[in-house]
Amino acid sequence: MKKIGILTGGGDAPGLNGIIESVCRCLLNQDYEVIGIQDGFEGIYSGSFIKISETIIRGIHSQAGTLLGTSNKSSTKGREEEFLRRYRALNLDGLVVAGGDGTFSALKAFSKEIPMIGVPKTIDNDLPGTEVTFGYDTACSVVSESVDALRATAEAHRRIIIVETMGRTSGWIALGGGLASFADVILIPEIPYDRKNLVRYVLEKKQAGHRGLMVVVSEGAVAQNESATIAFEVPGSPQAERYGGVAANLARWIEKEVDWEARHVVLGHLQRSRAPTTTDRFLTLSMGVLVAQMVQEKAWGQTVVYREGRVLRASLSELMAPARLVPPDHRWIHLARALKIYI
Repeated sequence: MKKIGILTGGGDAPGLNGIIESVCRCLLNQDYEVIGIQDGFEGIYSGSFIKISETIIRGIHSQAGTLLGTSNKSSTKGREEEFLRRYRALNLDGLVVAGGDGTFSALKAFSKEIPMIGVPKTIDNDLPGTEVTFGYDTACSVVSESVDALRATAEAHRRIIIVETMGRTSGWIALGGGLASFADVILIPEIPYDRKNLVRYVLEKKQAGHRGLMVVVSEGAVAQNESATIAFEVPGSPQAERYGGVAANLARWIEKEVDWEARHVVLGHLQRSRAPTTTDRFLTLSMGVLVAQMVQEKAWGQTVVYREGRVLRASLSELMAPARLVPPDHRWIHLARALKIYI
C-alpha cells in the first residue's frame, strides 16, 4: 500500500478543507494510505499526524479553516537537515502540499529529496503561475458584502467609512471586493495614491451632495513617496512583517483635510474565516481530483494551476517566483476608472 502525506501550510484560506476532502477521497478510493500532517511544518518537526479516513473528511469541504491545522510561524531555514530527517521518519512515498509563497519557498531546498505535488493557496491571489487561487473569491465576497452593509450606516450618519483588507504587497482583494461593491475609492499597493488628488476627489463628492463615501484600502497601500504601515513583526516567520493600520491613519487624515467625519473598519481574519463560496468549492474539488491523479502517476515536482478557465498541471517551480501583483493597466483598473471610482 502506498503511503501519501498531505500538509497545509501558511495562513488558512477558505477551500483548504475542500482540497483535503477531494484529494483524500480519491486516494482512499484507490487504496492509498493517507497521513495528514498537523500544523504545517510544525507537524513535521514534532511528528504530529493523523491517519485520514473517509469518516473524518466527509463533508469538510463546506467548512472554513483546515482539518489539519496550519502555521505561518515555522520555517525550514537553518533547520534543513532536521526537516529532511524528520520527514523521512514518516516513511512516506510522497507529499501533497497546499501552501503559499512562503511555504513553497521554504520547500525549494528539498525539491530533489522529497517527491512533492503542490497546490497554490492564498486568499491574496498573488501566487505566480496561476490566474486565481482558491479562497480569493470568498475573501472578495466578504469585502463586497461588508462594503454594501456599511454603506447604509455611512449615509445615515454622513460619514466616510474606510474598509481595510488583507493582501500584503498585492491589491487583488481590495480591487476585486471594491469593484464588486462599487466602492467610491480603491487604494492598492501597486498604484501609490496622490494625497492632493484624493483630497480633491473627496471634496468633489462632498460638494456634489453625497451623504457618505466608501473607501476600500489594501493593508499595504501607500501614498506616493511613502512606506507601507507595519503593525508588528513575527520573529522566525518567513514573512515577518505584518501590515496594518493604514485605514485608521487614512480616516484621521481625511477627516482633518476634508472636514468630513470618517470611521474605519478592519476586516482582518474575517476574510479567511468564511465558509468557501461555490466558486471556491468547484475550484478545490477540481484541483483535488487532478492532484490525486498526479499522485497515482507519480508526477512529482508539479502543481495544479487555474488558467484560461481550466485546472491544469504546471511545474512546481512556477509557484516559487516573485509575487504576482496587479498590473497598473489591468482591465479591472479600467473598469474602476470607467465608473469614476478613484484608484
